Amino acid sequence: MKITDDILYIGVKDRDLDIFESQYPIPDGVTYNSYMILDEKTAILDTVDKRASEAWFSNVKEALGERKPDYLIVSHMEPDHAANIGRFVKDYPETVIVGNAKTFPMIKQFFDMNPEGRTLVVKEGDTLSLGRHTLQFFMAPMVHWPEVMVTYEQSEKILFSADGFGTFGVDSGLKEQWAGEAARYYLNIVGKYGVQVQTLLKKAAGLDISMICPLHGPVLKEDLGFYLEKYKIWSSYEPEEHGVLVAVASIHGNTMAAAEELAQRLRDEGENHVEVLDLARTDVSYGVQKAFYYDRLVLAASTYDGGVFPCMEEFLLHLKAKNYQKRTAALMENGSWAPGAARVMQGILESMKQITRIEPIVTIRSALNHDSRQVMRELAQNLAQK
Repeated sequence: MKITDDILYIGVKDRDLDIFESQYPIPDGVTYNSYMILDEKTAILDTVDKRASEAWFSNVKEALGERKPDYLIVSHMEPDHAANIGRFVKDYPETVIVGNAKTFPMIKQFFDMNPEGRTLVVKEGDTLSLGRHTLQFFMAPMVHWPEVMVTYEQSEKILFSADGFGTFGVDSGLKEQWAGEAARYYLNIVGKYGVQVQTLLKKAAGLDISMICPLHGPVLKEDLGFYLEKYKIWSSYEPEEHGVLVAVASIHGNTMAAAEELAQRLRDEGENHVEVLDLARTDVSYGVQKAFYYDRLVLAASTYDGGVFPCMEEFLLHLKAKNYQKRTAALMENGSWAPGAARVMQGILESMKQITRIEPIVTIRSALNHDSRQVMRELAQNLAQK
């Protein structure tokens, strides 16, 4: 597929993979993006996952024709992009591998090979001329591995952004479609490293960019401000919507019933965006995405084994790992004889940054009654005022 006259897409769509990185459900699959620049010198930017090896090598051979590749640019050593470096080097032994100082130790870790003598080590701002096209390299450490770098093609103003601006799905071309899965991708995979992403965005702001070519998802060609603004919001941990997520961990249904009632009270108080999420039936990656989306979070959970129902604990530990911050939170617990969920949830919240907790805690003993409803009404009012 042509991106421009001289730049080809040689990646592969994987519609069959159901779980990405062995943890994230991907009902619409994923792409492994790879690119080729045809000039006086020929450069390939990244390989693909081993699942797509045969299709990728076929694409490479078809795009090359009678030519030989001069350079292999390695943006990121994660196996979904770098799995075919070893075989590629055997098939094209004269190709120079381009990476940074942190790239090549990882190549030796992943592959039984010594690339010395056929490498080009680049650093921040270095350029590589292919003829009409000049590549410029910018380091992007911890976005989201330490060796990551991005490549800017100067003549056609294209940013090859590594995992940045990537998304799940093989047909996520519409902006709205991209935004949902790109948020889940970013917040779960890259989200911990917001400061580093902000640093990369500052570098990108100094470039004249006409197109973004990520390693997953569609090539972004129009309204780039939309995508850049999303990354600015996500990486600065700001909410996208003034609303409330009610995240529920219910065993027999009474906690869920209370959460639904709280959600309705919030709507009655004038909240236009209230969403109830069943953590027991929703993959945690979607929960993380939703929690970052709204500015307020209610945690409603049953007590379990003297602590909190496991799916709530898992949810909170994921939020902590992804640097959840700058939010308002409220607690609702249920316990038939010794409610303890709020204590555990509060303990995890206290380990996060810039979390404001709204009182009161709603404590339910088995099922809602007149007294717990009164406390819930007060909580709904306080949340709505916030």
